[in-house]
Amino acid sequence: MEKIHLKNLNYKELEDFVEKQGWKKFRARQIARWIYNKKVSSFDEMTDLSKDIRKYLKENTQLNALELVTYEKSKEDGSIKFLWRLQDGHTVESVFIPEKGHNTLCISTQVGCAVGCKFCFTTKDGLIRNLTTAEIVDQYIQSQRFVGFEPEKRISNIVYMGMGEPLANYENVKKSVQIFTDEKMAGLSNRKITISSSGIIHQILKMYQDKEFPQVRLAVSINAADQKTRQEIMPISETNTLQDLMKTLNSLPVKTGYRIMLEYVLIKGVNDSPKDAHKLAKLIGKNKKRYKVNLIPFNPHPGSPYQRPDEKTVEQFHKILWQYNIGAFVRWSKGKDISAACGQLRKKDISNTQLGKKVSFITKTALNVK
Repeated sequence: MEKIHLKNLNYKELEDFVEKQGWKKFRARQIARWIYNKKVSSFDEMTDLSKDIRKYLKENTQLNALELVTYEKSKEDGSIKFLWRLQDGHTVESVFIPEKGHNTLCISTQVGCAVGCKFCFTTKDGLIRNLTTAEIVDQYIQSQRFVGFEPEKRISNIVYMGMGEPLANYENVKKSVQIFTDEKMAGLSNRKITISSSGIIHQILKMYQDKEFPQVRLAVSINAADQKTRQEIMPISETNTLQDLMKTLNSLPVKTGYRIMLEYVLIKGVNDSPKDAHKLAKLIGKNKKRYKVNLIPFNPHPGSPYQRPDEKTVEQFHKILWQYNIGAFVRWSKGKDISAACGQLRKKDISNTQLGKKVSFITKTALNVK
């Protein structure tokens, strides 16, 4: 019989599991506290549970969904890229990003990606599979465990901007958001969680219509202000056209303070001209208060035909948007020196021999991460 993975369960499901075993309902709260507050790595650490309960959990459930293979720490900005091994041998990456006043974790939702954006390294392998809820949630728990529990190292922000299209893994992403925002579980603020999508219109609508999906922030990769250019670099635009996408975004019931982020990767000679900036401003039109534009200078990766624009071009584009009173910000991605920046994450192939060596090294060094 396959063991139940506890991190696949939202709080209601965890309560149902506890009651099914004939245990008191408050045991669910205790188990959740050990997993999400204490972030323990073994059932033996759950000391306020009886030995019989711990024995049952150990024999019938799973606690950890990932193994840490290796990590790289940026010398430029302190970002840490983690390589996780899944139980079936596949790997995914996530990134811890220290920022002024808070820390962000960029998490993955799929092994590979099927969307096919031509400027993104992740999509080169295509889609291999969706991550389970446990595999998504465990990136947060194990990353926090790795960097430490001092207040200044607390991960308060989560962005679904790693490998994969989050809304193509809808149910597992939804449940992970429930776990992250439930005060009896991870207890993170809804406002500090962002789901990034390539613009799958029916899934965006579903997310906003689904009463069980906690409202969090939405970011949409737009990357061009005209259909022709967007379709060239984002094939998904053939069926999810720019016109239909903007019509949908303009109609969403967005809460005050939850502006939609339009992500725009600036690619030299493709979408970075003053003309493109004016077209983007026109596309947003009268809906300035609904959006924030995130300008991301392209991050090069092996085999890419594209180049990053120079700083002068980026600033000119930025300035034009501000002339239209559009809230626009340049995001100079962190972790570039370790290939951890936007669009640079990718599945890695590893051998069991490599795994053993790297985990041994990490076990000795993890506590020394500054």
